[in-house]
Amino acid sequence: MEDQKPEDFKRELGLLDGTMLVVGSMIGSGIFIVSSDMVRQLGSAGWLIAMWVLTGTITVIAAVSYGELSAMFPKAGGQYVYIKEAYGKLVGFLYGWSFFAVIQTGTIAAVGVAFAKFAAYLYAPLSDKNILYEIGDFQLNAAQIVSIFTIILLSYINSRGVKNSKILQTVLTVIKILSLAGLIIFGFMAAKAEVWDANWTNAWTSQSLNVETGSWLPISGTALISGISAALVGSMFSSVAWEGVTFIAGEIKNPKRNVGLSLFLGTLIVSVIYILANIMYLAVVPLYDIATAESDRVAVVASQSIFGSVGTLIIAVMIMISTFACNNGLIMAGARVYYTMAQDGVFFKKAAELNKASVPAWSIWAQCIWASALCLTGKYGDLLDFVVIIVLIFYILTILGIFILRRKMPNAERPYKAFGYPFLPGLYLIIASAICIALLYTKTSTSGWGVLIMLIGIPVYYLTKTKE
Repeated sequence: MEDQKPEDFKRELGLLDGTMLVVGSMIGSGIFIVSSDMVRQLGSAGWLIAMWVLTGTITVIAAVSYGELSAMFPKAGGQYVYIKEAYGKLVGFLYGWSFFAVIQTGTIAAVGVAFAKFAAYLYAPLSDKNILYEIGDFQLNAAQIVSIFTIILLSYINSRGVKNSKILQTVLTVIKILSLAGLIIFGFMAAKAEVWDANWTNAWTSQSLNVETGSWLPISGTALISGISAALVGSMFSSVAWEGVTFIAGEIKNPKRNVGLSLFLGTLIVSVIYILANIMYLAVVPLYDIATAESDRVAVVASQSIFGSVGTLIIAVMIMISTFACNNGLIMAGARVYYTMAQDGVFFKKAAELNKASVPAWSIWAQCIWASALCLTGKYGDLLDFVVIIVLIFYILTILGIFILRRKMPNAERPYKAFGYPFLPGLYLIIASAICIALLYTKTSTSGWGVLIMLIGIPVYYLTKTKE
């Protein structure tokens, strides 16, 4: 058996690698799809941009707040370690359990499903309409096979060592940033004044689209809160997974400096790209066309407007690169959490082993199997609601952990302190809690299931604990 000490991780990742992991894990499929539903919910240019600015602001605040924790605990496991240190093993386990059951694997599945959606543009038989097998209510389609295949392939690459996955991540992410920047620049060059003016005429008129009749209905009060929380699911989902770099802190050079800096640079770059992409959509696509884009593929509609018929293929290739890189980062980061949990005796013992390439291969394959199973549910929207509520709950707990650990460990070394403490972390807690409450109120069924899966972890914790 190989030696199982955490020091077995090789520190092979620099600041660029860390930043590219943050950017690569964040930019998946969301930015190309979710704006369509956001416009259906809120119906105006001003509200759309406001949601992305709000999401970007709170994401950067959260990321720079995490910097303090990453400098205090510069080892593998990231957010799991911070939560365990602040609240104890049970809450740490609940995070790890939710992370394995829903957060990471659900995100990997959703991103895999999105990859397959766009692969069908290049080769139609790969579409989810191509049903390969049917039994009762269950249908197996070609898109599910494609998404599972990509997850297995990336898991295999990651099991061969961090060097290969690092190179793949950095190269694909640089291509992704350049192609998104190119799309935005060409979009602004192809901007149509009449489209832009029409989109901004009633910039703050909140309305929702009745899909059946194709007409807009004014909304206010509770309906507006419901619309805002539904719209935020999309922008928040597109802006999660930035904390992945904290999970691989054990493999980052000078982690006390580079993890926090990677978090700040990565989230800032992505937030700016997202806001610019949405301004570009509004410059080339009429609001109604954004809301009614086929399968919500707003980027395809924009690209067709910019590049003509070849635009569809350009976007399809871009999204395939984007989602592939995104899942590579998620698969790489996720396995490190199960490894650290197993070291603490709260996950399968096998997960605590590193293979010859100094990576937690057992964890990688366990994650692969469960994410593949989730792909078979195949519903992108439900996977989003599931994931977002739990991610937010644990972001809130982690940032609250900064306040708790300042009391609990006043003399601990803090090479970096949370920017704007206590005001900015406090502001994040207020906004994120409000979004959580709104989500539970307006999307009780899907969000409720997410919370239920998390709570099932409590008996699981005590059952596994007594067996130790």
